[in-house]
Amino acid sequence: MSERLRVLIVDDTRLARHELRTLLGDLAKVECVGEADDVPAAREAITRLKPDLVLLDIQMPSGTGFDVLDGLDAAPLVVFTTAYDQYAVRAFEANALDYLVKPVVPERLAAAIAKACARRTAAQSPESSSRGLLSHDDQVFLRDGERCWFVALHEISRIVVDGNYARVWFRGETALLPRSLSALEARLDPALFFRANRNTLVNLRMVRNVELSVGDGYDLTLKDGSTVEVSRRQARELRERLTL
Repeated sequence: MSERLRVLIVDDTRLARHELRTLLGDLAKVECVGEADDVPAAREAITRLKPDLVLLDIQMPSGTGFDVLDGLDAAPLVVFTTAYDQYAVRAFEANALDYLVKPVVPERLAAAIAKACARRTAAQSPESSSRGLLSHDDQVFLRDGERCWFVALHEISRIVVDGNYARVWFRGETALLPRSLSALEARLDPALFFRANRNTLVNLRMVRNVELSVGDGYDLTLKDGSTVEVSRRQARELRERLTL
């Protein structure tokens, strides 16, 4: 992991991008790795540059900052920057790292950067990163209509096929993710998520109880009270995982 925090600036206004870059230049151990001025460019830059933190404008002509995050494989740390404070409640409900109202005050930006550095250090997982997998503390951005959330993988109890999408269950909430279950499984750490049956991935750390079921399978009771059936085909692998 680089000691410098790699930051991407996303704002449709050139002056705003310049001001943020100038403020970042005054901070130690921070590197501005790029800029983007609309939703498609921001998505491309996040995927290509893989920044540690995105300073993300909310209201842009081509869409919103929430549109930028929607559908990304993994969400970076995000600090929203906007001239409109009416978005603050929505941003914090989504569990964004911070929310800065323009014009951005240097001290507030420095505090947000400090939060990002602390969060990055806490979430570092060399084992999973070396395998190109999403780790325990990596986060995804979930959206259900106007409601949005940043969710760490360890907060997800299960992921279930829902048509061409995957329905994610977390913190007593549920939302659709525009990814197939197989695509998600390929990115998730197998030490954390287990394919219980054709339609369900389950977070093994959320399992509270395991019982034998009809047909030599298992019924898992999760910490949120839900149950997941483990097929006979997957039962042997589960025994090996849990040393049953």
